Amino acid sequence: MRFDETFLKEVGLLAMPEEEKAEFLSYVQEELEVRIGEEIAEGMTEEKMKEFEDAQTDEEAEKWLATNRPNYREIVQNTLKELKEEISRNRDKLLG
Repeated sequence: MRFDETFLKEVGLLAMPEEEKAEFLSYVQEELEVRIGEEIAEGMTEEKMKEFEDAQTDEEAEKWLATNRPNYREIVQNTLKELKEEISRNRDKLLG
């Protein structure tokens, strides 16, 4: 997912001041990564999490996820959808 002007338009924040956009988009990306990580980690043993953390490349991480969290893409899609909805609901406060 790209976090750019298109994303801001989708969530109703295109009118956000230019000086705030980059920082907000960076925050959203970090928040999404945290939420996805929490979903993936749910119910996993420390050993399994260590295996994932030890993945050195994106390819290794993808392979691990395919084996250990085959619903990974669904987790990403659902988490992104929830985050977008949350942002949209709070757009007035964010633009405040």
